[in-house]
Amino acid sequence: MPASLSLLAGDVGGTHTRLVWLRTRPEGGFDEVRRSVYPSAAFPTLTEILRRFRDETGGDFGAAGLGVPGPVRGHRAKITNLPWVVDAGEIAATLELPAVALVNDLEAHAWGLPLLSAGDFVTLAEGERDPHGNAALIAAGTGLGEAGLAWTGSDHHPFATEGGHSSFAPGNELEIELLRYLWRLPEHLGHVSWERLVSGPGLVTLFEFLCSHRRAQVPPSLGEALREAGDRAAVISGEALAGGFELAVEALGLFVRLYGAEAGNLALKVMATGGVFVGGAIAAKILPALQGPSFLEAFRAKGRMRPLLEAMPVRVVTNEAAGLLGAARVAVRAAMQGPGGGIGSSR
Repeated sequence: MPASLSLLAGDVGGTHTRLVWLRTRPEGGFDEVRRSVYPSAAFPTLTEILRRFRDETGGDFGAAGLGVPGPVRGHRAKITNLPWVVDAGEIAATLELPAVALVNDLEAHAWGLPLLSAGDFVTLAEGERDPHGNAALIAAGTGLGEAGLAWTGSDHHPFATEGGHSSFAPGNELEIELLRYLWRLPEHLGHVSWERLVSGPGLVTLFEFLCSHRRAQVPPSLGEALREAGDRAAVISGEALAGGFELAVEALGLFVRLYGAEAGNLALKVMATGGVFVGGAIAAKILPALQGPSFLEAFRAKGRMRPLLEAMPVRVVTNEAAGLLGAARVAVRAAMQGPGGGIGSSR
């Protein structure tokens, strides 16, 4: 591999696709040349976004690494929350790229964690980290992503999951009523996942449920803001963090509690004694709410396993570039495999 390699790295989301042109340094690490953000739904395919970025930058890329939301199988992925099918081979052929690596977006985020600095994390619980233990990453955004980092004996190797689509389990009477509410909705498809609630759209669902359950009227000013907003979840969380309408405050509190509960579920399944990371754009925006008692209490409320969870460190990732850095690492791995190198899911 040349001392300096030109790379295209992408962090693809249901709302935004973030792309960056990087060059590798001989001593390790990356230098950023150009970064752009595109509204995902405004394009018919991911290939069109990549083509736009190449044309705008004039970049000549030796390899590409792309983190995409959804399961990656055989270098191909059907994107969750977007009508896209992404094929690494098709991208390589269309854009004349020597190597294209396609991985799940949370797996890409996990690959990026080692490249972050101490200032890119906020600690929720110090715990007692086992440096040889597995770790876990959970991130709410347009959807809910989950990944693990398995200790191999020498380092932590990321792996993808689709745990966000596992079945939601209520933990108290209010959450039982929430489940019944969701079952009654016309768009109910016979399955209520954690992603349905722990995501940007999920926060909106929680707010609408509480307004219905409490038979409450939304204040006119807030109602107007919600009707005009492109991101209703941001309006609700902003209202809650400002101490405004009480049901917005309650909705964010419920969101945080459910986020903590599912983070604890993931931590148990992965046996994340090496630590639990909370990533994604939402976590950084609602950090004051995550720092309250509800998240950790729900995270640890697992009966006999509570002492195990109390010993696990929990940190929020505040640097949104983790996915791009991880995708760049994956691109380097693809380039090292030679022409045609590409991976459907890093193994």
